[in-house]
Amino acid sequence: MIKKSFMALAIAATALTAAADGAIAKTLKVQASSKAGDWAHRFMTDDWAPKLGEMTGGKVGIEVLPTKAVVPHRETIDAVANGILDGDLNAVSYFSGRDPAFAVIGDLIAGYDTVDQVRTFCMHGGGKEILQKLYDKYTKGKVHVVGCGPYAKEAFVSTIPIKTVADMKGVKVRSPEGLAAEVFKRAGAAPVSLPFSEVYTALEKGVIDAADASAHVNNNASGMYKVAKYPIYPGIHSMAVLQFIVNKKVWDKLGKEGQTALEVWYSSAYDAMRREADLQDQAIAAEQRAGNDITVVDWSTEERAKFREIAVGAWHDFAAKSPLAKEALDAHLKYMRSVGLLKGE
Repeated sequence: MIKKSFMALAIAATALTAAADGAIAKTLKVQASSKAGDWAHRFMTDDWAPKLGEMTGGKVGIEVLPTKAVVPHRETIDAVANGILDGDLNAVSYFSGRDPAFAVIGDLIAGYDTVDQVRTFCMHGGGKEILQKLYDKYTKGKVHVVGCGPYAKEAFVSTIPIKTVADMKGVKVRSPEGLAAEVFKRAGAAPVSLPFSEVYTALEKGVIDAADASAHVNNNASGMYKVAKYPIYPGIHSMAVLQFIVNKKVWDKLGKEGQTALEVWYSSAYDAMRREADLQDQAIAAEQRAGNDITVVDWSTEERAKFREIAVGAWHDFAAKSPLAKEALDAHLKYMRSVGLLKGE
């Protein structure tokens, strides 16, 4: 008995010493939607992943893996539910094939003016709760939603000048499946479903003419503008919502302190990413406008309104496809009216 007690004390002492020395007691392995080398991925891995260990005194760490590192981009929620991954930082719209509600929460195309509006909806206006309902249904309660929201209003990458809705006709445009693809289709384009990691090659080879890609800074870091000389900035359409989900058993084992630390870390990381992305987006656009190689296209207010009108019709038709999709759109509309974004819809 004495020997067992001594061993238990020794193990406890070793654990405390490890924490004091900065060793991570639990490292969450999460897969993101970004490629290794992307600006967004470096921002998370180099700048913010180390901060979680510092915040928790070494009790909790996080390793942010690039897209497809463990499983294909559309299979992360199954990997999280089954414990293959501890969590993901993936694009919600990737899962639109499972329920249209993922598309409505993942990116209400042309719906909002600013990233802050979408983040507020997601975290405080009902979006997070709808997303949790989806995971309770499709993973049988095996996934916990920590948070959701975009970090940038995406630019639109194009190898040809697209200055109006009419110019969209016949354009082969990369788009996530679901609502985004439907809006582009209604605008006359031909949507092609590809993960972000394949966009550059598809543009280079002419498989697509344009792409719903990412933030201006991410597209620039990925070399998109070497082949796509006509970016639309500010973007006309997308503020892709990224989720942070964690395996429910892993979440429960973190305890209240670990859970709170993870929530604070997530909110701080993505707020910092939003601010930095916006500053860099503006700087890159200014540099492009000053040069002769790239033509930055900025749609008129009238053309943006035409595109939004097309999108509104798609919202309602898409929401009619499932009860949770309707609930998701109703939550969007309630929040949008409360902040003065909608009057009639």
